[in-house]
Amino acid sequence: MRRGAEVLIILATLLFAPVAAAQAPRSSNSAPATVSELLGGLRDKAKGLEGTTGMRTAFQSLSSRFSLPPSAVRYSDFVIARLVFEATRDAGLWNLHWAITNREPESDNIWRQWQAVRQPLFAKPTATAECDELSALFAFLSRSLGVRGIGLLWPYPNHTVAAWEIHPAGRKAVRVVVPTTQIFLASTDLFGTTKFDPWRQRTIPEYNRRDARPELQFPRALLDFFLGQAERYGGATDTTLQRLRYLREAVFLRSLTPDRAAVNADLSSLALAKGPPEDLAAFSDFAREMRSAEAGSR
Repeated sequence: MRRGAEVLIILATLLFAPVAAAQAPRSSNSAPATVSELLGGLRDKAKGLEGTTGMRTAFQSLSSRFSLPPSAVRYSDFVIARLVFEATRDAGLWNLHWAITNREPESDNIWRQWQAVRQPLFAKPTATAECDELSALFAFLSRSLGVRGIGLLWPYPNHTVAAWEIHPAGRKAVRVVVPTTQIFLASTDLFGTTKFDPWRQRTIPEYNRRDARPELQFPRALLDFFLGQAERYGGATDTTLQRLRYLREAVFLRSLTPDRAAVNADLSSLALAKGPPEDLAAFSDFAREMRSAEAGSR
């Protein structure tokens, strides 16, 4: 009974916590942001996330799963690739949302949509794109940040993901699948999933297309949103980020209200007990964001 009472007290505290801190960013600088600024900001955020629990455990998991020697992948490259993946995936940190668009496998239209976003909202997509567009965005940003060997993989004729080809010295190349959507996948399929065979495609050319020029402009509020989300969530573990991705998607699809998604995040946080602080903070931040979205819709 005592444990149950404690849980109820903690849950009540979370449910009625103030939401003012979770408002979407409003920059005092009205000058447009640029792609170059975004890339520089992502480099800085990635560097700051190198010591987090989520990044270190994800790197250890990937290295173990593919038996990668220490010199196969620079840790800094992995941190960038994982951060960009979590940001650009369907219902990820940047609120992209999957839908059939029948567009080419490039991210140009995502950038065009972003140019029209004056104020990002926590419970609304910033852009809509199909699997090949999301994969192209991930590949473009990763390549722009110096990560080599990332291209597009078609595991099925009607589906696209990204793949990272790694070349350990003296060994056969390793291909790491980067699933920018959960289509054909389960919730347990994460960065590096083996559900798709990356070798069914003979070659995976590196994505070298320049989808957006460094001087391309978009609203500064969106830049602040992107970098804020990267900093708040990038250090959480794979399991937590996957859970939040599904909650965010449910809000986009209106199968959950933002308030109900917040309650689910609170319950997930309680279930962690003494989990990594980055995970606890991620659930708490998400709950506050969803409650601010719910309050803003009234």
